[in-house]
Amino acid sequence: MAGETSITVVGNLVNDPELRFLTNGTAMAKFTVASTPRTLDRDSGQWKDGEPLFLNCTAWRDLAENVAGSLTRGTRVVVHGRLRLSRWETPEGEKRQQHALDVDEIGPSLRFAQAKVTRTTRAKGGDGFTPNDAPDDVWNTAVPADAATASAGF
Repeated sequence: MAGETSITVVGNLVNDPELRFLTNGTAMAKFTVASTPRTLDRDSGQWKDGEPLFLNCTAWRDLAENVAGSLTRGTRVVVHGRLRLSRWETPEGEKRQQHALDVDEIGPSLRFAQAKVTRTTRAKGGDGFTPNDAPDDVWNTAVPADAATASAGF
C-alpha cells in the first residue's frame, strides 16, 4: 500500500521462529530480531555496543513456513518489511504502543556465514501457475554472446 513505512533491519534472531496456523489454515511465523549498533570510541580505540533494538516480526503464508524451516535462534538475518504500530489499553487503563514488522523478505546474512539455497515446490494455486511451470533458469540455458551474434549474422 502507498504511504507505508518500509525498513530493512540487520540483526540476530532472539529465539526460534514460532510457526502457527490460523483457523483458516494460513501460516504465521512470529520471531524477534535484535539489532545492536556498534560505534568506535575514538579516545579508547575500542568498539562499544549501543542500546539494542528488539523488533517483533511476523511473516505470513509460504514465507512463514520457509522462515520456520530455515532459521534458528542466533542466526544473523536481513529483514525487510512494513513497520506497523499497535496501540492498546491495559485492563488497568494504561495506554501502550509497540512497533512491529510485517515481513516481506528475510534471509540469512552472509557476512559471517554461508548458506545453501533450496527452492521450494508449491501446489497449484488459484491461478493454475506453479514455479514448476516456469521455464528453466534463463542463465542456465543462455547462449554465450559471441555464439548469439554469430547465429544472428553479425
